[in-house]
Amino acid sequence: MSLENLKSLVKEKKIIVGSDETIKAIRNGTAKEVFISSNCSEELKERLIKYCKLSKCEINILKDDSKELGAICKKPFSINICFSKK
Repeated sequence: MSLENLKSLVKEKKIIVGSDETIKAIRNGTAKEVFISSNCSEELKERLIKYCKLSKCEINILKDDSKELGAICKKPFSINICFSKK
């Protein structure tokens, strides 16, 4: 379900990429849904899960790795984290 949701958000151009941007958005309360690749570092993943729980933001840990997430987001590079805004 989350992968289909991610693909529709990419089509609508509502996805923002990057760990720094994602953490800022979660802290500010502007992130609606966060997507994390399967090979994201455990330290960063745990940090994001903690922030998402505090801000009541939905979090999705995908089965796809960062290269596949980059392809899904139509970027020519690997992506560990992306999010959609509220």
